[in-house]
Amino acid sequence: MAMSCKDGKLGSLDNGKYVRYTPEQVEALERLYHDCPKPSSIRRQQLIRECPILSHIEPKQIKVWFQNRRCREKQRKEASRLQAVNRKLTAMNKLLMEENDRLQKQVSQLVYENGYFRQHTQNATLATKDASCESVVTSGQHHLTPQHPPRDGSPAGLLSIAEETLAEFLSKATGTAVEWVQMPGMKPGPDSIGIVAISHGCTGVAARACGLVGLEPTRVAEILKDRPSWFRDCRAVDVLNVLPTANGGTIELLYMQLYAPTTLAPGRDFWLLRYTSVLEDGSLVVCERSLKNTQNGPSMPSVQHFVRAEMLPSGYLVRPCEGGGSIIHIVDHMDLEPWSVPEVLRPLYESSSVLAQKTTMAALRQLRQIAQEVSQSNVPAWGRRPAALRALSQRLSRGFNEAVNGFTDEGWSMMGNDGMDDVTILVNSSPDKLMSLNLSFGNGFPSVSNAVLSAKASMLLQNVPPAILLRFLREHRSEWADNSIDAYSAAAIKVGPCSLPGSRVGGFGGQVILPLAHTIEHEEFLEVIKLEGVGHSPEDTMMPRDIYLLQLCSGMDENAVGTCAELIFAPIDASLADDAPLLPSGFRIIPLDSGKEASSPNRTLDLASALEIGPAGNKASNDYSSNSGCMRSVMTMAFEFAFESHMQEHVASMARQYVRSIISSVQRVALALSPSHLSSHAGLRTPLGTPEAQTLTRWICQSYRCYMGVELLKSSSEGSESILKTLWHHSDAIMCCSMKALPVFTFANQAGLDMLETTLIALQDITLEKIFDEHGRKNLCTEFPQIMQQGFACLQGGICLSSMGRPVSYERAVAWKVLNEEENAHCICFMFVNWSFV
Repeated sequence: MAMSCKDGKLGSLDNGKYVRYTPEQVEALERLYHDCPKPSSIRRQQLIRECPILSHIEPKQIKVWFQNRRCREKQRKEASRLQAVNRKLTAMNKLLMEENDRLQKQVSQLVYENGYFRQHTQNATLATKDASCESVVTSGQHHLTPQHPPRDGSPAGLLSIAEETLAEFLSKATGTAVEWVQMPGMKPGPDSIGIVAISHGCTGVAARACGLVGLEPTRVAEILKDRPSWFRDCRAVDVLNVLPTANGGTIELLYMQLYAPTTLAPGRDFWLLRYTSVLEDGSLVVCERSLKNTQNGPSMPSVQHFVRAEMLPSGYLVRPCEGGGSIIHIVDHMDLEPWSVPEVLRPLYESSSVLAQKTTMAALRQLRQIAQEVSQSNVPAWGRRPAALRALSQRLSRGFNEAVNGFTDEGWSMMGNDGMDDVTILVNSSPDKLMSLNLSFGNGFPSVSNAVLSAKASMLLQNVPPAILLRFLREHRSEWADNSIDAYSAAAIKVGPCSLPGSRVGGFGGQVILPLAHTIEHEEFLEVIKLEGVGHSPEDTMMPRDIYLLQLCSGMDENAVGTCAELIFAPIDASLADDAPLLPSGFRIIPLDSGKEASSPNRTLDLASALEIGPAGNKASNDYSSNSGCMRSVMTMAFEFAFESHMQEHVASMARQYVRSIISSVQRVALALSPSHLSSHAGLRTPLGTPEAQTLTRWICQSYRCYMGVELLKSSSEGSESILKTLWHHSDAIMCCSMKALPVFTFANQAGLDMLETTLIALQDITLEKIFDEHGRKNLCTEFPQIMQQGFACLQGGICLSSMGRPVSYERAVAWKVLNEEENAHCICFMFVNWSFV
């Protein structure tokens, strides 16, 4: 409905006729709409009072205008979304057609080779040879590795190597040079990361990925060349020489170092040639390979603490996509020299699935993450831009890798052990390390801490999924951490004296997980951990203080093959400055049986399995139970402490005892989480998959039907699992709170968690009154008796607050009592309709 206007004046409403707003009125309404798309009735009345040109319009008409305006905005966004999906589907169709052509060529080649080998096998059976000495010598010569003559390392020779590398890379990316099989657990589609494949039966380990990204080819190449920004294991890439080519391309000579993922193996380094060129069809190519056995040119001698690995022709093929964006093919092919590590770790260096997760898919994820940040202009979390949050994640990961590896060129030196070599102690007092941590000065005064100590250890785990163990370590910190150590670590990076932790003082008042950021696929989380009421010194017993940790968590998906699980944290100040000093500590759990998982390339996961709801989720659990007999992983832990140099021996003794106590705790937890003790840790499962959640969902829907007379969910299936899944994905925010004097939230669906900007774990630390403003609290107090007596109440639209303090507007809210099987009140459920951040 609208209003008509003649000669700039408002006319009276006439049934069946449309009346029009003046441009001035529309401008005033648009200004309010941009500030608040869903104004409450009080806000609409305030607008009428503040704008004289709207004084003759009824509040109901303004309400209808805002409804129509939101509808138009929703239609515009939906049309834009559908256009983007259509472009994705078109590009994906093109990609799949190319992949189909490649597979047909591969099938034809395999059929030809099969016939060829069958014919030669028959000929070999008919022809028998005398096993004389000469034949023995001859047969032995066939197994000798041919010695290739040295390659010319001059500019002309490097160009020849570059062109050869380009041809071999393209044959892997779009041809049949390598037999590719689907990556286990991957399902292609317009919303998936892409088409990911791993090698079968080739030299070394190889992975290939094809995908769509919303970035231009030059930007894609720029990001991928900056390998340390997205490849967490990459320590450094040094460009030692750049040679331009006649076709407008460039040849670069690179030296690259990779961190070792565990204390049980050395790092890897590469001496590489990188060739960047543009093909005739406009595609941009960046290809690389190791340089070895060259003469008349530059070379790179071996470096201490590193094993020289080989990169076979690899790279990136980036093609512009119609309508914007790029189609990208990524190939990673390496020989990581598995002979140089203990036999138990060799599966880690012989698994193409591990290479795909750590390198190939990491590159695609970085591109998709940056593309999403460019396309969206959401309010950054905690006032931090996405690039700043990525930088914090990178600093955490890099600091942990430095602590695990302890390279001497970074200033680390090893201390002697105490008769046992289970824990390695490293000390770093170099100025570069202290300056990077801002430990040399703080607020103009010298810091007491002038050295950093790292205590690290590794252990082999049997029969426990890394994702489940990591989830326990994250959610149950009090089971393994010492609060006095946390308090000491937090105090050591600040200016002022601090004493060594002695006996435990105070205790854990609670752990609150505050979400900060996450990646698109939710495979990595950046969060702030608030440890409430932690005492460090005797004075703190009277007034315990809170401690904050910046934490990076990844690898909690049990279905991801070849993924290592990481929990890295560092004490921070509550201000969370971008340049805050970070001393990262944490855990890394690396599965050692990924190669066996990769032997089933036809195993795929449907979308429901990622939610751990229903038969798919149960099947995933059963897979782990059936494979538990051969499930092995290696856990590496490292803890860093800043200290005063004259207390080095005392801090080292404390660090050894602390790491040993954590090892004991982890061994105890791993035993409890093993398949033989699955029943004892039912509470550790994802709340979505528990019978309690399914029962609560059934009670919520039955109570809503009882009080409101209509169905809450429009679902044809009556199964508890289907109802839970439908409720979880409901567009409105649905959440339950306890019926106590101070109600706290106990459950929320995905929309509810998004609205409150929290997780299922941290949800239980949020009270009902915290999410409402003053007007909302008064409204709730007025309606609460009606909820208890009548069983339900409808609340007017208004403003509430997320856990981060961000205002959230909602059109209306419904509250009702949730009754259990005995018709007793179990909790109160709220549903916030059409909510959005203001």
